[in-house]
Amino acid sequence: MTSDSTTDPAAPRTDAELWDERYLRSDRIWSGNPNTVLVREVADLEPGRALDLGCGEGADAVWLAGRGWEVTATDLSRVALGRAAVHAADAGVADRIDWQWHDLGVTFPEGEYDLVSAQFLHSMGDLPRERILRRAAVAVASGGILLVVGHAGFPHWEKNPDPAVRFPTPDEVLAQLEPAPGEWEVLLSDEHERVQNDPDGNPTTRTDNALKVRRTG
Repeated sequence: MTSDSTTDPAAPRTDAELWDERYLRSDRIWSGNPNTVLVREVADLEPGRALDLGCGEGADAVWLAGRGWEVTATDLSRVALGRAAVHAADAGVADRIDWQWHDLGVTFPEGEYDLVSAQFLHSMGDLPRERILRRAAVAVASGGILLVVGHAGFPHWEKNPDPAVRFPTPDEVLAQLEPAPGEWEVLLSDEHERVQNDPDGNPTTRTDNALKVRRTG
């Protein structure tokens, strides 16, 4: 095998490479089930066009497609997207999902959507989350829903959390969208607890938060 002499092995890896490496460490890193808040907040909505930002291995997109949504699902990891496509095919909904690779800080899916979902849009690298969520808000059609779910803090097992990392509250997320007066109706803004297994497989409680808004203009 020959090597590319222009490649510096000591060069910093991109976020895409970091996520691909993480996915390649195991056959599956997520549960395969849709996120609980998504199911709770979207189950009663009339299906339309949905955008799933940071879709991972595809559980949310597959669930949405199974309920009649036409889904555009994007992720930074091509490994994750490949697994997601297999998941969709196994579930019989492959024709309802358009899988797209995007570094969302650089490129973003085109079009308007009746639902834009950003579930745990956090990253190991330098993610311009505020800018991405503002772009996500622009992609919401009139009358559509933006649902943003995130962690409220580091898990207790994180021994050396980065003090520079902040986890915004729902109110802070709304402010970061820079909404025009009367542009959004807030349907949900709160913190909630859920059970998550720690790295040793022991169940533990973690606090997350959610913002759900409807575009009124």
